[in-house]
Amino acid sequence: MRISIKKSQVMGLTRAPSSKSYTIRALMCAALAPGTSQIWQPLHSDDTEAAFRVLEQIGVKILVSPGKWEVQGGNFQAPVEDLYCGDSAATLRFMTGLCTRVPGRSRLTAGASLSKRPVETLVQALKKWGIEVSCSGATAPVVVKGGVFTGGVTELPGDISSQYVTALLLTAPLSQKGATICLTTPIESRSYVLMSLECLEQFGIKVLCGDELRAYEIAPQTYQPSSYKVEGDWSSVSYLLGLGAVAGMSGVSGLNPLSLQGDKVIVDYLRLMGAIIEFPQGILTVTQNKLKAIKADLNDCIDLLPTMAVLAGLAEGTSVFTGIKRARLKESNRISAVREGLERAGIPVVEDLDRLTITGAKPVEALIDSKNDHRIAMAFSLMGAAAGNITIEGAECVSKTYPEYWQSIRKLGVQIDEQ
Repeated sequence: MRISIKKSQVMGLTRAPSSKSYTIRALMCAALAPGTSQIWQPLHSDDTEAAFRVLEQIGVKILVSPGKWEVQGGNFQAPVEDLYCGDSAATLRFMTGLCTRVPGRSRLTAGASLSKRPVETLVQALKKWGIEVSCSGATAPVVVKGGVFTGGVTELPGDISSQYVTALLLTAPLSQKGATICLTTPIESRSYVLMSLECLEQFGIKVLCGDELRAYEIAPQTYQPSSYKVEGDWSSVSYLLGLGAVAGMSGVSGLNPLSLQGDKVIVDYLRLMGAIIEFPQGILTVTQNKLKAIKADLNDCIDLLPTMAVLAGLAEGTSVFTGIKRARLKESNRISAVREGLERAGIPVVEDLDRLTITGAKPVEALIDSKNDHRIAMAFSLMGAAAGNITIEGAECVSKTYPEYWQSIRKLGVQIDEQ
C-alpha cells in the first residue's frame, strides 16, 4: 500500500496502543505457568499474533474475549509442524528458550526479514546449560530438543540484543540445579531487561541481579499463574506525540508515567527540542512549537531513532545521535533507511557507523521507501503532516506493531490519500 500525506493540522486525543513487548513477555510467562492466567488489554498485532500462534501449536490454550486473553499454561505437547515465528524477533528468541520445556523436537522458522537476523549467540549460550539446540549458520531455522537440563553458568555479550538476555531469563527457572547468566560486556537496552524482570516477578519468578545488570542468579522455580494488565506502548506513542510537536496538538491517554520502558524518554527529548509538554489528569499532551536541534545517545531507546531523526530533520540546527549501531540489525538497516528517506526529502545527513548527524531543512516532495519497516513508515508520517507532499511506500507494514496507526492519525486530522 502506498499513502500520500498532506500538510495537516493535528488536534485530538488518542488512547495509547498496548505494549507489544509486555504482551509477548506476559504470553510466554503465562504459557510456562501451570493453570490459568489472564492477560488484560493485550496488543493485537502481527508480532503478538505470531507468539499466540506458536504457543497454540505446542498445546497452550488461549481463550480470546474483548480486552482479555485467558491462557491455560504448563501442559506442552510436541508440535506436529514447524513453529513459524513470522518476523517477530522476540517470539523466535523467547521460544528458543521456552521450547526446552516442549516434548520432542521443535523447529522454529522465521519470515524473510527475521531470517537475516542473528540468533547464534543465544544458541551458544543455551548450549552451555546442556540444552540441545542448533541453528542454520547464524540465523533461523532453530532446532530445539526438549527435556530436562542441568543449568550452571553461561555467558554472552550484553551489547548484541537484550532479547537474548530475556530468553535466558525465561529459560533459567526451568533448570534442575539453578542457572547463572554472566554478561561479558555492559548491557545495552537495559530497560527491556528491567521490563522482563518485572514481568517474571509478576509470574512468581525471583531473580538475583548483580551490579549494573551484568550477572543474574536464578534458582529452580515454578511459574505461577497471574492476572496481568498490559500497559501502553511508549514506542508506538512516540509518533503520536511527535505529530503534536510538529503539526498542532496531540493528546494520549493510557500511559504509565512510571513505566520502565526506555522509550518513555521521548517526553524529555521533545521538551528539550522545544515542544510544549503537559500531563494533566493522566493525559499526555504535546503542542507544536519551534523545534531546535538536539544531541542524544539513543543506546537505551534504540527504537526511537526513526522518530528522533525525522524530528531533527524538521528542527532548526544540527542534531547528532549516537549509540545507534544496533539499529542496523532491526527489520531494516534503520540507520541507512532513515538517511535515505531524509535525503530524498532534501534533508542533509551524515551517516557513520554509530552516529547520525542531521541538519534541519525545509522538506521537499519525496517518495519514502519504508523498507517494510513499521517504524520507518510511522516516523515519516510526521514529516508528511508537518510539511506535506510525503508519500510512503509499503505503508501496510505498520500492522507489525500498530495496525490501527493510519486510522488513528486520520482521527487526529492527518490528511491521508491511499493509492
